[in-house]
Amino acid sequence: MNNFELAKQYFLEGLLFLEGEKFSQAEFKLKRSLELIPDRASTLTNLSAVQVKLKKYLDAKITAEKAIFLEADNSQAYLNLGLIETELKNLESALGNFEKALNLKYDYHEAWSNKGSTLHELKRYEEAIVHYDQALSLKPDYHEAWSNKGSTLHELKRYEEAIVHFDQALSLKPDYNEAWSNKGRALHELKRYEEAAAHYHQALNLKPDINWAYGDFQNIKMKISDWSNFYEGLTYLANKVQLHQKSIQPFISLALFSEALMHRQSAEIYVDEKFPFNPALGLISKQPKRNKIRIGYFSADFHNHATSHLMAELFELHDKSCFEIIGFSFGSEKNDEMRQRLVKSFDQFIEVFSKSDIEIAQLSRDLNIDIAVDLKGFTQDSRTGIFSYRVAPIQVNYLGYPGTMGAEYIDYIVADKTLIPSQSQQYYSEKVVYLPHSYQANDRKRGISEKQFTRQELGLPGEGFVFCCFNNNYKILPTTFNAWMQILKMVDGSVLWLLKDNPWVSENLKKEAAKQGIDATRLVFAERMSLPEHLARHRHADLFIDTLPCNAHTTASDALWTGLPVLTLMGESFASRVAASLLNAIGLSELITTSQEEYIALAIKLADNTHKLADIKQKLKQNRLTTPLFDAPLFTKNIEAAYTKMYERYQLDFEPSHIYMT
Repeated sequence: MNNFELAKQYFLEGLLFLEGEKFSQAEFKLKRSLELIPDRASTLTNLSAVQVKLKKYLDAKITAEKAIFLEADNSQAYLNLGLIETELKNLESALGNFEKALNLKYDYHEAWSNKGSTLHELKRYEEAIVHYDQALSLKPDYHEAWSNKGSTLHELKRYEEAIVHFDQALSLKPDYNEAWSNKGRALHELKRYEEAAAHYHQALNLKPDINWAYGDFQNIKMKISDWSNFYEGLTYLANKVQLHQKSIQPFISLALFSEALMHRQSAEIYVDEKFPFNPALGLISKQPKRNKIRIGYFSADFHNHATSHLMAELFELHDKSCFEIIGFSFGSEKNDEMRQRLVKSFDQFIEVFSKSDIEIAQLSRDLNIDIAVDLKGFTQDSRTGIFSYRVAPIQVNYLGYPGTMGAEYIDYIVADKTLIPSQSQQYYSEKVVYLPHSYQANDRKRGISEKQFTRQELGLPGEGFVFCCFNNNYKILPTTFNAWMQILKMVDGSVLWLLKDNPWVSENLKKEAAKQGIDATRLVFAERMSLPEHLARHRHADLFIDTLPCNAHTTASDALWTGLPVLTLMGESFASRVAASLLNAIGLSELITTSQEEYIALAIKLADNTHKLADIKQKLKQNRLTTPLFDAPLFTKNIEAAYTKMYERYQLDFEPSHIYMT
């Protein structure tokens, strides 16, 4: 067999391996073919495609460029370059390469769809949909395009339409694991949790290592308090994280793992995959020192949302003679009362929802923002990619996400000595800015309705001790629930008052209670209502009992604001120490426990000793407006001093370092 025939054989074998998704073997065969005939464009083009699949993007780029050098009208090589540039987050360059592919081959359905996906990444959703539709007009049975269009509709919050498109993709390819997973995401958003769980389960059956899916599956189960195989799932996820595998999104890890190290590892895995540092905008230029420090607050939650309920007064109290405050809102436009209040509090308020990450980053640079404060972290509707471009010389993780971002480009995390003791600094990629009391901003204008609820209309019994926990249901782990059941057993006539996010929660938790010998009627579920009325109904609770490893955060400050004591169990991580931070700041450290046994014993003691509990409530009443927790002017002064310290260090060309405010 001569070299040409042998090269052809290797080439054909490589194509078979590529078709069978055996990419390492395909790469080997195609390279062998090129050793015999180095300048064959078709071999180089397919090798580039294989290297994309293997995530060898720089190798793939060199290979594709060589193919184009040999064959200038090689549309597939331009497609490969577009895919490579998309993965490298060079999105505008990617669009250019897809355009070149389409100029050479207008009916190239894959180029239309992949250009649509890049437009999706750029948040140009309506344009993306046009491109998917063009791909589907050329190839109606193109299952990837149906699924991709569904994902774009999902981002536009058009979830029902998205589901129709995922169903179409699955009708064409029933074993399409990505469509099963994507449909699960849409069902999740519609709170059709049992259906969502079933779709994730099917996706995982088809591909057990599909990125992030197992963590999402576990999260949905937690939202409906389905604890089947809970500990096995937790062990599986922990092992995956330790192996640096893409199994769980960081926010979900906060409620499942108690170890701060697990939170950091989860964040680093996620950032490395989704939002690595992007040098596309180049180094940020050094700005001369100004009289006013320009602070950019970035969030999707500048409306009736927990973050704004905490921060509204801080924005209003900022010293505008020393600070210029700019809000970057990347959430959908809303015009509720909170939004109207917030807009008035900023020097500038900019709607950036429709802009891409790089466009927002460039806008921030153009405005010479000195300190960029990310109020979202990895929570819902976050835009971490914005900060990967370095939007300001100083980038800060604050409030929205109770943990480390695991990103080299986030310089500081705002905390306090309760949240991050010095021995725990190793679990945070950021340098810690220690505020003197609690890290949490609070708004003294949070109104409490004057409505006088009766116990009957709230579903509570006429008498008996009322334990409550208004944390989100996903924070309730079996260990916490077991502790609650032990408490109810020891306090005759007591009830547990919980938030009801969905009907499955009440059904599943009542079943769990019955298993532990507790009458299911002793669990009472509160429907969601407006914040002022929700705060008002706290008057009928006797003691708020917290969750672990993810504590009450805004819900704890809500309870304390209404005069309801909060009993917490403090753990190791930021998320498990927030309630302790708040209690220390309001002078109620006696309600902080450090073991489950102590937590259970103190809950029972306070329920049995009415005088002791009354003393604590009186102390809370006295401390409510005389201690630092709800002292918004003092908090504003402290965080402004912290911002000033960060800025001064930057102006002196000092690297970020831990900052201790006193």
